[in-house]
Amino acid sequence: MPWDEDETLGDFYVPPYIEEMADEVIKQYDFSVTSREVITTKADKGGLIWKIQTNKGPKSLKILHRKPTRSLFSIGAQDYLVNEKKARVPAIIKTKTGSNVVQMGGKVWFVAEWIEPLTQVSADIEGAKLLSHAIGEFHQLSKGYVPPEGAEVASRLYRWPKTYKKVIKKMTWFKDIATAYSEMPASKTILNTVDMYEEQAKKAYTMLEESSYHQLAAMGNEEWGLVHQDYGWSNGQMGPGGMWIIDLDGVAYDIPIRDLRKLIGGSMDDLGRWDINWIVAMLDAYNEANPVSDELLDILLIDFSLPNLFYKNVKDILFEPSIALDQELDAVVQRIVEIDQTKWSVLEQLRKEWRGGNRK
Repeated sequence: MPWDEDETLGDFYVPPYIEEMADEVIKQYDFSVTSREVITTKADKGGLIWKIQTNKGPKSLKILHRKPTRSLFSIGAQDYLVNEKKARVPAIIKTKTGSNVVQMGGKVWFVAEWIEPLTQVSADIEGAKLLSHAIGEFHQLSKGYVPPEGAEVASRLYRWPKTYKKVIKKMTWFKDIATAYSEMPASKTILNTVDMYEEQAKKAYTMLEESSYHQLAAMGNEEWGLVHQDYGWSNGQMGPGGMWIIDLDGVAYDIPIRDLRKLIGGSMDDLGRWDINWIVAMLDAYNEANPVSDELLDILLIDFSLPNLFYKNVKDILFEPSIALDQELDAVVQRIVEIDQTKWSVLEQLRKEWRGGNRK
């Protein structure tokens, strides 16, 4: 269960009953532990990562916060990538009975190799190229994965239209909330911009429905393989032998270009503007590892057309509007509007110039 009832306990607090469970879980492995260090917690969801020092080298011990059937999907994927495809992802350590996991307290626990050393790549165009190539390689290697018996089939492959319609619907909610809390600092800016973003979302949905999306999705889960869903500068790092991809807990079947869209979109956000040279460099690097067809490029451009940055930053007002609609959000939304003004000409240039790994 989550244990964040008392926020004064700090981010690294772990309840004694969880520590006791960890002791029991470790007994099921063929190694001895000399120390255990909390790396991160999801106290609001009941998730946790320890770094453990053992007589067989450093390992990670994790409690996955998702329901067990969902966790079995991601664990199976990690095992498949290591053992079947020799991917640079951390290997899972088997229990004494040969299992990938231990189930305790209603959660899945597992142990994996702790990869050392890992370093983040430089926050520049060269680093972005390394990240893009690595996730392309990951997508290519993940094709053909079949989840183990008893695992939930986690797929977002067929949900794109539903996701787009959700964004459109939420725009109306944003408008209603900003109107109801009109005295809050960010409300006026949101009301001045939400109609524009709603129109963008509607146009993106229409383009998706008119694209080859449905034909691509019909190719099926195993044909496309897995997306990471939370890929970026911290989950793709340089290590022994090349780039490693870590924290695979959220992997799911999907058209893989979604990971690249998030990576490029996040890079443009960090940059403060849309830059054709960055995007082409990232696309080229990705394409070397996992070729991008014209149809996939069109899907990428459509996904860029959705107001992802605005939606991502504004959606929290639905939960705590009296807190979220503050001056900080006002500044964020104004910045997003400025960044988006540089987006459309770059997307049009990309549409005209990039084909099959070459910029004309």
